[in-house]
Amino acid sequence: MSATQYLLETRDLGISFGGVRAVQSVNFQLAEGELRCLIGPNGAGKSTFFKLLTGQYQPSQGEVRVRGRSIAGLQSHQIARLGVGIKTQVPNVFNGLSVRENVWLSASRVTPKGRVERAVDEVLERLQLGPVRDRIVGELAHGQRQWVELGLVLATGPDLILLDEPAAGMSDQEVERTAALIRAINERCALIVVEHDMEFIRMIAKTVTVFNRGEVLMEDGCEAVLRDERVRDVYLGRQMHADLAGSPA
Repeated sequence: MSATQYLLETRDLGISFGGVRAVQSVNFQLAEGELRCLIGPNGAGKSTFFKLLTGQYQPSQGEVRVRGRSIAGLQSHQIARLGVGIKTQVPNVFNGLSVRENVWLSASRVTPKGRVERAVDEVLERLQLGPVRDRIVGELAHGQRQWVELGLVLATGPDLILLDEPAAGMSDQEVERTAALIRAINERCALIVVEHDMEFIRMIAKTVTVFNRGEVLMEDGCEAVLRDERVRDVYLGRQMHADLAGSPA
């Protein structure tokens, strides 16, 4: 399959820090409309891989391609112009503005002037943010702020969204709502989700890529990954191993 048949692809991607190889020759492919979860133990390289995809780090070897185009040397805002939306773990919002004003500013950057208001309304509806549309973002709860930032990403109309631990710090109810939002968003665009919360992974995952020591350990459906002995040994640990052994496949 040629590179242009993938929405995103990495070829022998790697990066070293002070002689330590944090990511080693990773070959990764994501199809149009796919939802992929990245998991792995602390220090496995998944967060570094995420930063390579988003242009925060430049690789020591290999390349990242979006629809066949190399993103080498591009900054995050330039990658965004290729249809890639990026949401980091820490919300990046304007705390002194309302929810609607935040989404409007994001939409206005890419949407024709006459369609901005409609685009904003669509994002607020999709993320069920109507009840807080006029609230100042700095006054919102953590989960709500995360959804607002997701709205800023959606407002740019991306074909691919990269999410770094979107469920971090959320209550169980907020996690469930976030999972539902991600599944709905996946009906229109592809997503790559880096996450630690295994219950959250169960809620959204179709295909899971497991990192370990800077390399891809395995890649398969969610339940196949969670049943794999190698994954249990290197990532989940003894307690999670016991929990999964008693959970339905």
